[in-house]
Amino acid sequence: MSRFMSRLAPSIDAYLEYRAALGYSHNTYMAHFASVDRFFADKYPEDDCLTETAITEWLDDQWTDVQTKASAVRMLGKYMSAIGKESFILPTKAVSSLKSANSRPYIFTDAELRALFCAVDSTPATKAEPFLNEILPVLFRLIYTCGLRPGEGRGLECQNVDLKTGEILIVNTKHKKDRLIVMSSDMLDLCRIYDTRRAVFARSNTFFFPSWSGGAFSNRQISVFLSACWARVCSGEQDVPSVRTYDLRHRFASAVLNRWLDKGQDLNAKLPYLRAYMGHNHINETLYYVHLLPENLIKSPGIDWKAFDGIMPEVLVCPE
Repeated sequence: MSRFMSRLAPSIDAYLEYRAALGYSHNTYMAHFASVDRFFADKYPEDDCLTETAITEWLDDQWTDVQTKASAVRMLGKYMSAIGKESFILPTKAVSSLKSANSRPYIFTDAELRALFCAVDSTPATKAEPFLNEILPVLFRLIYTCGLRPGEGRGLECQNVDLKTGEILIVNTKHKKDRLIVMSSDMLDLCRIYDTRRAVFARSNTFFFPSWSGGAFSNRQISVFLSACWARVCSGEQDVPSVRTYDLRHRFASAVLNRWLDKGQDLNAKLPYLRAYMGHNHINETLYYVHLLPENLIKSPGIDWKAFDGIMPEVLVCPE
């Protein structure tokens, strides 16, 4: 039985099965398809295909993850068209414009990062999440120091964290490739202290960073938490840049590249290690971070641009 209620349900179900056959998770776009399904059931109950009017109206009503939602309906539209169903396909330019507005990486300065973590450390417990003050400082530091995708951090299970060796097994990743990473000694010490406290308030929860609801935190929750901390950091300022939890991962990558360049190391030889650690599917995703480096570092002799020419596309977009 379909979990969807609109007349789009058969097409959405078929597309999700198609993605699953290619090795992708059902859950990646599930919430977005559920949203558009509810919208069509309520506003366009007779429509069994995507229309420009309906999709534009639906997107106008969204205020978070707009680019991801746009990508989801564009892919659904392409699939429906490919199997012979008349369907509106959201133009690539429309998705790209949303991406540039909503997903441009922000690289924290050292001072901003210190201020952000000070704000994170002062996050109070709430009635809904009575141990939030214990969890957030460790969760955000782990995402930053290990360069994790937000979902990899919030969904981390206790059984995949070895507090003796500092090893973390990352599973159910974006590209369905498990990987093993190692925490720094400082991060390991912090996790050990946290785990003794966690055993008091969440011993029976299988997630290393448990929500009081009984499961893991959602992406939306940790995004709201980080935004609130950033708002405290930037209180009273004008033109405050928008930041996302993913920007901690971006900062990790740029910091690693900066450190290698400071040591005069060859990025050509080092990038495959960063690619493996961060779980990138293709080296182009790792090369993207080279373009985020300050101009004076991009001119460093540690970057052999001629060697990159054959593998770096002319125009790079953020892979995440």
